[in-house]
Amino acid sequence: MGALRNILAWFSVPVICMFALPLYIFRPFNPDNNRLLAIALARVGRAILGMKRPVEGAELMPRDRPVVAIANHQYNDDLFVMGDLVPPRTVTVGKSSLIWLPFFGQVFWLGGNVMLNRARSRKSIAAMQATSDAITRDNKSLWVFVEGTRSKGRGLQKFKKGAFYAAVTAGVPIVMVCNGEYRKKTLGWWGKREPVTIRILPPVETTGLTTKDVPALIERCHKAMAEATSAL
Repeated sequence: MGALRNILAWFSVPVICMFALPLYIFRPFNPDNNRLLAIALARVGRAILGMKRPVEGAELMPRDRPVVAIANHQYNDDLFVMGDLVPPRTVTVGKSSLIWLPFFGQVFWLGGNVMLNRARSRKSIAAMQATSDAITRDNKSLWVFVEGTRSKGRGLQKFKKGAFYAAVTAGVPIVMVCNGEYRKKTLGWWGKREPVTIRILPPVETTGLTTKDVPALIERCHKAMAEATSAL
């Protein structure tokens, strides 16, 4: 039964994106399109999965200024777990190959999100720098799965540096969004589904920091997120 629910939840993604595509075409590269779509995808997905998702510290996510939100990445199902937590005017980061996914890839590109080619690191760095400029110039926020790859519940992995450089360069706070290992709670074949709790940690201000402070900033955030995720 759990596997069937998961299939249906993922089937809903291209369907919802198909209906969202006209909005993206009508107002392309508007970052608020991303938030509306993420809310729809997450809430429909959780309804199909029968997933409860309480949030601790929701009031700590700023809504009146740009932020760089960093989250740990376990499975593709993180879309359903955390999608509706993105702040207003948010863009995110994804692989350039996503553009070939039917409907989802097209709305992802039209949302003005950052498309990274991991095989071309110089272009990836340039893209993150452009995102930092957009945070300041266009009042955008950035959402990043900071490990850069799925951990599949094996604990918090090493952090990529790009999000931290973007936050420091733009002078905006970092907000940490944490979830513990949840696959056995929500996606098993049988049994009662347990709630998946998300914990949002207090913003870490970056005003006055320079790129020399990035390593210490990464270490601080990694420690805080490791403690939070292990406690969930």
